[in-house]
Amino acid sequence: MNIVRHPPSAVPRASGLRLAHEALAEGRVTVSDLIGQALDAAEASKRELHAFAAIDRNGALSAAAESERRYAQGRQRALEGLAIGVKDLIDTRGVETSYGSAAYLGHLPTVDADVVSALIEQGAIPIGKTTTHEFAWGVTTASATFGDALNPLDRTRIPGGSSGGAAAAIACGAVAAGLGTDTGGSVRIPAALCGVVGFKPTFGAFPTRGIFPLAPTLDHPGILGKTVDDVAMLAGALRIEVPQDSALSHARLGIIREIAPVPLDAEVAVAFDVAITTLAKFFASTTLDEPELFDGVFEAFAHIVLTEGGVEHFRRNNAVRIAAYGPETIDRLERARTMTLGDYARAQQTRRDFTARLHRAMSDLDYLVLPTCPCTAPRVGQLSIDISHWSGTVREALMTYTAPFNVAGFPAISIPLAIRDDRLPTGLQIVAKPGCDGALLQVARQIERLLRDGA
Repeated sequence: MNIVRHPPSAVPRASGLRLAHEALAEGRVTVSDLIGQALDAAEASKRELHAFAAIDRNGALSAAAESERRYAQGRQRALEGLAIGVKDLIDTRGVETSYGSAAYLGHLPTVDADVVSALIEQGAIPIGKTTTHEFAWGVTTASATFGDALNPLDRTRIPGGSSGGAAAAIACGAVAAGLGTDTGGSVRIPAALCGVVGFKPTFGAFPTRGIFPLAPTLDHPGILGKTVDDVAMLAGALRIEVPQDSALSHARLGIIREIAPVPLDAEVAVAFDVAITTLAKFFASTTLDEPELFDGVFEAFAHIVLTEGGVEHFRRNNAVRIAAYGPETIDRLERARTMTLGDYARAQQTRRDFTARLHRAMSDLDYLVLPTCPCTAPRVGQLSIDISHWSGTVREALMTYTAPFNVAGFPAISIPLAIRDDRLPTGLQIVAKPGCDGALLQVARQIERLLRDGA
């Protein structure tokens, strides 16, 4: 195959992984062109948005050269030559991985995390490490070490977290997709606030080896992408197959408009209601009237994170290294010391009770549909939020609608709702039963199209 090399300025930015792959396979662009463009865009997003903590220019260009040889020989793989970002919580061999912390600056893993290896084996090229809240223990991706990550759509606002760097990198066009992690919404929250897609599978569907743990019984590796199709392409390399038939004729939706005590702000309420009106034309839909479904779940989630997070940090690191942590993480570890076995046991019982209630609530449903977050992106440095009669922390506001599905381990995805009148984006969250990950991506792809087309 004759490959024509174009100068980077002549290479159109691909709208997604599939179009980029097709352009490469047809020889319209080269891998080096696309990777070079992605690296330049990543460098710009690192300077302007703090979306990347580290960029592996030499490694990415070397991998690009190998991918070009494969294309020339007709040996290309499913993700051959496609640029991705990898959250700085996830190990990458020979590339600095600091877990968002000054305590780990200069850390070079000797092996890739399993999820990274799986994508590289299919030809994907990691171009760098996207920023994370320190040890993924936060929802703003604020960082004294790397600079606060900023929302590309409004740089006075946060991108969400803790996978905020990945969402910012995708929203600004540096990459079309990447790997994140989700312990209480850390993939879905930034996806919603930045207007991209964020997917966490069933608990245990993706391996966690090589990922710094936050709370091991809640941690989910996840995927962010510009579209559901971008997410599905990476998920395929991680052994999640998406059915090709239509889900429109048989899928049953359960609608949850709010999760107490956090109401929806006006912008999110309007966007959500418009989406539900559209979906009701195509799906059998019912409003889920389960006022006690989520009782106690957020408190139980918080106790599990404090207990398991404390155990992980105290067993891994000595006092000298912990002293190099940021003040927010140190404060959380001090609070972790106050947790008792009784607190943890009660939280786990609440978890079991909630999971049983959720299974019952979905016994006659295929999917739950609800907002991803009750508000749009808060401002950088904002500590509290007022929504209608409710006032609380940014953390509680952003996680109340996402954390329950980490507690239960159900797969969930956030897709963008329509942005109207130049307002900030918000997300629609779709939840499936455990093990139905491919079907969830299938229905999410169809819902994404319906909402985009305004059917």
